[in-house]
Amino acid sequence: MVTHVPAETPGDEKGALLAFVEAQRGAVRRSLLGLTEEQAATRPCVGELSLSGLLKHVAEGELNWLRMAQRRPNDKEGDAETWADGFRLVDGETIPQILEFWAKVAAETEAFIRHDVSSMDETFPLPPAPWFPENGRCSMRWLLIHLVEETGRHAGHADILRETLDGRTALQLVAEEAGYSDQS
Repeated sequence: MVTHVPAETPGDEKGALLAFVEAQRGAVRRSLLGLTEEQAATRPCVGELSLSGLLKHVAEGELNWLRMAQRRPNDKEGDAETWADGFRLVDGETIPQILEFWAKVAAETEAFIRHDVSSMDETFPLPPAPWFPENGRCSMRWLLIHLVEETGRHAGHADILRETLDGRTALQLVAEEAGYSDQS
C-alpha cells in the first residue's frame, strides 16, 4: 500500500481520518511529479481522463463535499454544460494553481472538522441523487470515510495513467519524492 499514514497517527478519530484523507491526496499529487503541463494533460487511455484533469476533479470534489457539510453554497460548482470542464484544465489554469487551490481546500476541510464539528455523528443534508445515501443525510464520519474512498479511487486512476504515460509506478514516485535516486 502506497500511503504515508504513520503508525502513531493521532489517537482521536478526527485526526486519524484526516491523516488517511491526506495520504490519499498525497498519492494523487505524487502522480504528477516531474511531468510538464503538456504531459499531465495527455489522455493515454481510451477515456477522457488526464492527470491534470483528475487533479482538478478531486480538488473540486472535496470542495463540493466540504460546502455541503458546511451548508454553504459552492461557487465552484458548475452545471451540466461545464461538468466536463471539471475534468480538464481550462482558461489558463495550471497544475501549480490547482495544487494551491487544493491545499487551501484541504486546510479548510481540516479546520472545519477539527474546530467546527463537535461530534463526528453530526449530519448534514444531501441533495437527492442515486449516488448519495438513501436517507439524504450523512455524518461527518461518513464524509471523511467517503473522502478517503473517493480520493483513493482517483489515486488508483492516477497510478494507471502515470504508469501508462512513462512507466513510473507509485512506489517509484514515493521513492523519488523521498529523495531516493535509483529506484526501479
